[in-house]
Amino acid sequence: MDREEAANGRFVCTERERCVFETGIKLATIYHQYVGTPFNAKSVASLEEAISRSIEVQPYVVSARVKIDRSVIPEEKDEYSYLSLTGDMIDAVVKVRIGSTTVTAEMRYDEELRYPLMYVSSIE
Repeated sequence: MDREEAANGRFVCTERERCVFETGIKLATIYHQYVGTPFNAKSVASLEEAISRSIEVQPYVVSARVKIDRSVIPEEKDEYSYLSLTGDMIDAVVKVRIGSTTVTAEMRYDEELRYPLMYVSSIE
């Protein structure tokens, strides 16, 4: 028995439900692993890239795109001109495929809710 077959045997749900579950895990990883990371104008692009690539190495991920709101980055004046990543700065889109099911989920700050909302935006 290979690892995928063994993993499949542990799930008591449909392929579609598992795909949604896996996508949620990926978004939660972005939020809970990276919130608090220090960055500045010089490092924001490499932080976006690092977060995206770290998600893409996880099982079933087709793509991951993370963008950080640059409007909150202070003008660099000295070595103290940095900030820590917060959930309201993150805009992420993750696509996961298991079998014939593909789920796209997003995380972005919702002004109306005043909350960094994670949600499924499509299931194919």
